[in-house]
Amino acid sequence: MDRRAFLKEVALWSAGLTLIPPLFRLVPELSAETRPPLVSLAEGTDYEALVSKVLSPLGGIQAFVKKGQRVVVKPNIGWDRTPEQGANTHPEIVKSLVHLALEAGAAQVLVFDRPCNEERRCYTNSGIKKAVDSLGDRRVLCTFIDNRKFIPVRIAKGKSIIDWEFYKDALDADCYINVPVAKHHSSAGLTLGLKNIMGVIGGSRGKIHFSLGQRIADLNTVLRPHLTVIDATRILLRNGPQGGDLKDVKTLNTLIASIDIVAADAYATTLFQMKPDEIESTRAAFQLGLGEIDLKKIKVVKA
Repeated sequence: MDRRAFLKEVALWSAGLTLIPPLFRLVPELSAETRPPLVSLAEGTDYEALVSKVLSPLGGIQAFVKKGQRVVVKPNIGWDRTPEQGANTHPEIVKSLVHLALEAGAAQVLVFDRPCNEERRCYTNSGIKKAVDSLGDRRVLCTFIDNRKFIPVRIAKGKSIIDWEFYKDALDADCYINVPVAKHHSSAGLTLGLKNIMGVIGGSRGKIHFSLGQRIADLNTVLRPHLTVIDATRILLRNGPQGGDLKDVKTLNTLIASIDIVAADAYATTLFQMKPDEIESTRAAFQLGLGEIDLKKIKVVKA
């Protein structure tokens, strides 16, 4: 099943024209392993310029966003924390990606997450809603999750999960840009690109934390980002994922970008003085063919 057929099933289910949940099968042409394992790395303190800089080796935003497309920019807005505390994606990184998508001709750009803390506090104190709204463009919506929009999906390739609910706006996107923050996680070891999918799934997410790494990988067979940009401008070294203490934050002013989410996560792991295969979700995703984990086979380009 290709993406078009899958989205047709999603539309039929949403319209109440079928009782059978959509079935997603991972097909070879959608697998990241068919793409060049290129990871772009950039450093700088001008975050707007930094976003353009890190995308340049990948062809710029134009390689991903086409005129008239519906784009999702999916940050981490999970916690009632300020930008300095490193628990959420930096608002200026999100704003810059949205701005670039608009300049590329996007018809609509959606920004959302399913927070762990109270959603209004998370959207406000993270600085993300204010930053996105400051663009003053009616094509941009920074909205709260609508629980009526979760769609049950059967996961044909899943090893630990065979069905789960996904957010329809994420599934429907013509271009899905994944923008996690790099940080420590008490259960997963680290939370990077793969784990950012937790913000677009419904149901009881606590159940995901059994066989966590494998289940994160299973979920990622369904929703495949066209681009992953990992925010490592300041990373949370301890007490993640929520953090709170500025002593746990290290400023790196770094961005990592790739079309290969596994390769992006693999490289980001090294920022924490760890090896990629120490993170279960990265290892499981590689085994599912979602991307490259071997740093020797990943081409890292410093923009």
